[in-house]
Amino acid sequence: MARGSNTGNRALVQGAQKALDQFKYEVAHELGLQGVEDGYWGEIPARQCGAVGGHMVRKMIEMAEQNMAGRTNR
Repeated sequence: MARGSNTGNRALVQGAQKALDQFKYEVAHELGLQGVEDGYWGEIPARQCGAVGGHMVRKMIEMAEQNMAGRTNR
């Protein structure tokens, strides 16, 4: 990625960033990651950070599927 390019991880819905950050720490806790509570992830290997992101995506897909299944067809 080019230096100065800022096309990366940002919430698409205004005001969702705080909830996403909280969700990230909940998933990290569920996975048993220690030492990220202070917001510093520099000691965490990339593989474990990727696992956090992967679990977040799985949970978000599950929530979306549940939301879609709860809708009635019109």
